Amino acid sequence: MAEPAQPPSSQYFNLTYPLPYVAHVEINRPDKLNAFIEPMWLALPQIFSYLSTASSVRVIILSGAGSKAFTAGLDIVAASQSGPLVQSAPSQSQPSSTPSDTATNGQTLYSQPTGTPYTTQKPPPPPPTAPPDPARLARSMLNQITIFQDCVSSLEKCAKPIIAVLHGYCYGLGIDLSLCADVRICAPDAKFGVKEVDVGLAADISTLSRLGKSVASASWVKDVCLTGREFDASEALRMGFVSQVVEQGGGKEGCMAEALRWAG
Repeated sequence: MAEPAQPPSSQYFNLTYPLPYVAHVEINRPDKLNAFIEPMWLALPQIFSYLSTASSVRVIILSGAGSKAFTAGLDIVAASQSGPLVQSAPSQSQPSSTPSDTATNGQTLYSQPTGTPYTTQKPPPPPPTAPPDPARLARSMLNQITIFQDCVSSLEKCAKPIIAVLHGYCYGLGIDLSLCADVRICAPDAKFGVKEVDVGLAADISTLSRLGKSVASASWVKDVCLTGREFDASEALRMGFVSQVVEQGGGKEGCMAEALRWAG
């Protein structure tokens, strides 16, 4: 297979090579706790398809920029303004009358040149805009959700092993992404949560289909998915969600050092 010409570029991901044959993909939106917006998940297939076929890469490390979060998940503010979460209310506004309409409506005027009287009638207003067809709306949402799922699944389809370095907040989409990695390690300060339920969503991008296959307890999976409660690094290790809590070095730096040791 031919080597890709050059790696894809994205302002939301830093791609570096800290060791020979090791690629480091860093989620780069630290001012928003690395929360995802649509251009970010659309960039995932391009990045990981390139790394999957690059002969100069044998291992990939995935982390989040900054000291506060791997990723806080989906940027709810941005998602509420565009995309499948938006529920557009039909407009009920009616066109306003023009001055000429108001001046002539219901008045008796005279035609020229015969002088025959007639009365003007203002045309009725158009009916309110009909709401979108539920079936078409559901189909549109399904298409967008499928694209979202495929973007996240591009990590799982990558031919190279991926080490997810988890620190700080790892909520929602952070769980989705890390479940597609081959190895998950975390810092002692890591905080996890399947937070979709808190905003009325199902965790159907990756978590519901993969979390039960990654840990030993189906009861625990339902617990965290139905309640949205936070769980810490020690619980994640005990349940098998991560394979190691890196105590030495503390925080993201210690985790990155361990990931580089593993990858090297």
